[in-house]
Amino acid sequence: MIGFDVLVGVCLGYVAILFAVAFAAEQRAQRAEVNWLRSPLIYTLSLSIYCTAWTFYGAVGYAVRSGLEFVTIYLGPTLVMIGWWWVVRKLVRIGRTQRITSIADLISSRYGKSNLLGVVVTVLAVVGTTPYIALQLQSVTLSFAVLAADEGTTLNPEDLQTTALIVAAGLAFFTILFGTRRLDTNERHPGVVTAIALEAAVKLIALLAVGIFVVWGVASGPADILARTEASRIAAWQPDGARWATLIFLAAAAFLCLPRMFQVMVVENADERHVAVASWAFPGYLFLMSLFVVPIAVVGLQTLPEGNPDLYVLTLPLALGEERLALLAFLGGFSSATSMVIVAAIALSTMVSNHIVMPIWLRAGDPGAVVSGDVRQVVMVSRRVSIGAILALGYLYFLFTGGTGALAAIGLIAFAGLAQVLPAMLGGIFWRGATRVGAAAGLILGFSVWAYTLFLPSFGGTFIMSETFLAQGPFGIAALRPQALLGMEGIDPLVHAVLWSILLNTAAFIVGSLFSFPRPLERLQGAQFVNVFEHSANPRGWSGGAAEAEDLLIMSQRILGSKEAQALFRTAAAVQGKSGDYADITPEFLETLERELASSVGAATAHAMISQIVGGSAVSMEDLLAVADETAQIMEYSLRLQEQSQELERTATQLREANEKLTALSIQKDAFLSQISHELRTPMTSIRAFSEILMAGSTQEAEQSRFSSIIHDEAKRLTRLLDDLLDLSVLENGQVTLNWQDADLHDILERAVAATTSMEGQPRLNVLRDPDAESIAFTTDADRLSQVFINLITNAQKYCTAEAPELRISVTQAGDGGGVHVDFVDNGAGIPRESEAVIFEKFSRLSDKSQAGGAGLGLAICREIMGKLGGSISYQPSEAGTAFRVILPQREAQAAE
Repeated sequence: MIGFDVLVGVCLGYVAILFAVAFAAEQRAQRAEVNWLRSPLIYTLSLSIYCTAWTFYGAVGYAVRSGLEFVTIYLGPTLVMIGWWWVVRKLVRIGRTQRITSIADLISSRYGKSNLLGVVVTVLAVVGTTPYIALQLQSVTLSFAVLAADEGTTLNPEDLQTTALIVAAGLAFFTILFGTRRLDTNERHPGVVTAIALEAAVKLIALLAVGIFVVWGVASGPADILARTEASRIAAWQPDGARWATLIFLAAAAFLCLPRMFQVMVVENADERHVAVASWAFPGYLFLMSLFVVPIAVVGLQTLPEGNPDLYVLTLPLALGEERLALLAFLGGFSSATSMVIVAAIALSTMVSNHIVMPIWLRAGDPGAVVSGDVRQVVMVSRRVSIGAILALGYLYFLFTGGTGALAAIGLIAFAGLAQVLPAMLGGIFWRGATRVGAAAGLILGFSVWAYTLFLPSFGGTFIMSETFLAQGPFGIAALRPQALLGMEGIDPLVHAVLWSILLNTAAFIVGSLFSFPRPLERLQGAQFVNVFEHSANPRGWSGGAAEAEDLLIMSQRILGSKEAQALFRTAAAVQGKSGDYADITPEFLETLERELASSVGAATAHAMISQIVGGSAVSMEDLLAVADETAQIMEYSLRLQEQSQELERTATQLREANEKLTALSIQKDAFLSQISHELRTPMTSIRAFSEILMAGSTQEAEQSRFSSIIHDEAKRLTRLLDDLLDLSVLENGQVTLNWQDADLHDILERAVAATTSMEGQPRLNVLRDPDAESIAFTTDADRLSQVFINLITNAQKYCTAEAPELRISVTQAGDGGGVHVDFVDNGAGIPRESEAVIFEKFSRLSDKSQAGGAGLGLAICREIMGKLGGSISYQPSEAGTAFRVILPQREAQAAE
C-alpha cells in the first residue's frame, strides 16, 4: 500500500529531478557546451511530447471500447514522419530562415506578417488546447484517486475537483518558474527539451515494464495473450472505414499543428539533419509505446471487468500487489501529463504575448515614455499571466464537463480543433497563390464550424448548449442541428464535425485566395516560403544606413534590457572592428538585431518595430530574385497559355481548311462519279448503236467505213479512261515497276511535244522552248516522265483561254542541290486561288466537263509518278497564267558535255 505522503514526496522529488536536469542543461547551453544537447536522440525523444496521458492511459481504454481503432493515433504521425518527413524538413527550414517562434508566428509571417492571422491562430490554439489540458488534469486526478482508494480512502467529486485545482496550480507554478525565467533567442529552451527527453524515457520504460509484467508475469507469454485476445470482446470489433480514415487524418494533422508539437519539432530544432534520423526513430518510439496496449487491455478486462479501462496501466499492478510497478506507472502517467502541460503552456503563452498582448500594449503605450527593459518586463508578465490563465481554462473545462468523459474522446476534440490550421499551413508552404484573405476566411469558418458541431456539444447539454438545442437545432431549424447539419444523420459525430469543418475551411481558403490579390510583402513572403530551399542560403536583408544607432539601442533596451542590449551592440561593433558601444547600422547588424528581438515580441512585431525606425525594410537581392522567380514563372505560365491558345487557333484553322478541302473533294467525288459514268456511257452508247446498224446489214460501204471508224475511236477513248484509272491505282499501291535508263531531257520533251501537237481534234498551241538549256543527261524512266510532260502540255491545250494559246517550257538548274527545274507556263487565265489546294487530288476538274472531257485524274497521276521518280510537281502562282514546275532530283541530273 502506497501512502499518500509517500506519493506526494515521490512527485515532488521527481519534479525536483526534472528541474535539476533542465537547469543543468540550460547552464551547459549558456557555456556553449551543447554537443549532446543538440543530438538527434534528444530531438527524437522531445517529439514524444505527442504521447500525453491520452496515449499512456487512454490508449488502453480506447482499445477496450473500440478495439484496434487506437492504432490510428500512432499511424498518423508515423505516416507523416516516414512518408512526409520532407514536409517537416521544409517547416524546419522555414522556421530557421524566418526566425519563427510559434505556429501562429508561422501563419502570420507567411501571409505578409499579418498580426490578425496571428491572433486568429492564437485564439484557435488556446481554445483547441483547453480540452487537452483538461485531459491531463483528469488523468493525474484519477491516478491520485486510484492510489487513494488503494490506501482505503475514497475521494468524492468535490475532492477530485480540489485535487485537479491543486494539480493545475502546481503545474502553473512550475511552468512559470521553469519556462519564463529568461527570454531566449528564437524561443529555444534547451532545458525544457532535455527534461522532455528524460520524461520520454520514463514513460516509455514505465509502459514497457507494465506490458512485460502483464505478458510474462500475469499471462504465460505471447501465445497466451493471443488466446485471451481472441476470447475477449476486443476480437469482435468491426472497423468503421470512415471513422478509421478520419482518425488517421486527425492524428497526422495534429502532429503538424499542435502548438506543443510545433514548438519541439520546428522551434526547438537545432539541426535540420535531425529530421532525417527522427523520420525512422520516432515511429519506432511510437511502436514501442503501442506494443503492449492490447495485452494490458485484455488482461485488464479479465482481471478488473468493472474497473475504469483508462486506468488499467495503473490499477492492474495495484490489484496484483505490484506496488513499485504501480508507482513507476504513476510516474509514467505523471510525466506524460506534466511534459505536455509545460510545453503547451510555454508555446501558448508565447503566442498570446507576441500576437495579442504586445501589439495592444505597443499601440496603447506612450511612445515618448522610454524605460529600459519595459517591453521585456511586459512580455515576462504577460507570459506568466497567460500560463496561469491557460491552466485555469483547462481546469474550468474539466469542471464543466465533470471529468467523466473518456480520455480518448477529449483528445480527439482537441485534435479536430487544431487541425483547422492545416489548410492555411500546407497551402502557405506549397502554394504561392495562397493569400491572407483566404487563410483568414478558412481559419475563421473552420474554427466556427468545429466549435458549433463538436466543441460546444462536448459540454453535454449544459447551459452552453442544451439538450433541446442539440436535438432540434437553433429556433427549431432541424437542418442546423450541431451534429446533423443539412440532415446528415446517422454519422459518427466526430466524422461529421471533421468533414464539415475541414471541407468548408479548405473551400473558403481556396476561394478567398483565388478572388483576392496579395500585398507586396505577402507575395515576397510567399515566394520565400514556397521556395525556401532555393532562397534560404542567405538571410533576408535590410538597407541599413537610414537609422541612428542610438535610436536602435534605445528601442533594443526597452525589449532586451539595458545590459543585454548594450552587450549586443558592443559585440557587433567589435566584429566590425570598431571600438565603442555603437555599431554601424549595416544590413547584417539589422538582421542580427531583428533575430534577437523576435525572441521577445515575435517576428512580426520585431520586424515592424525596426521598420519604424529604419524607415522601412529593404528588399535584398535574394528577395528580388525570389520575386523575380515568381514573376518569371507567372509570365512563363502566361506565355504557355498564350502559346497553347495560338496552337489551338492554328489547329482550328487547319481543321477548318481540312474540312473545306474534304467538302470540295466530296463534291468532286460526286462530280467524278457523274463524269465517269458519263464518260463510260457515251462511248458505249455510240459503240452499241453503230454496231447494231452494222449488224443490220443495210448500210452502204462508205457508211460502214465511217461507222467502223467511230466505233474504233470510241473504243480507244474507253481504253484511255480505263488506262488512267488502272495507272493511278497501280501507282498509289506501289505496284508500279520503273524502267530506269539513261535519257536526255531534250529528247523526252521533244517526244512529248510531238505527241501532243499531232493529236487530231486538239486546239493549236504554240510551244516555246530553249533546246540548248534542255541538253541534260540523267537516269530516269523516260516513258513515265514523258507521260507527265504530255499531260501538262495537253492540259495547256485544253484549258488555255487565250486567243493565241502559247506554252513556254523553260529548263533551269538550281544550285545547292536544288535539282533541275522544268517550268510549263501558258498565257491563259490561270487557276482560281480557292482551287489551288485540290488540283492534284483525284477526281478534281475545274472547268466545264462538256468542254474538255476527261475524268480529272491526270495531275493526280503526275504527282504519283514524280514521287516514284524521286522528284516533285507543284503549281506555281503566276501573273502570266497557269504555271507548273517539275523538279528532277539533283543526284540524277548531269549537265551534258
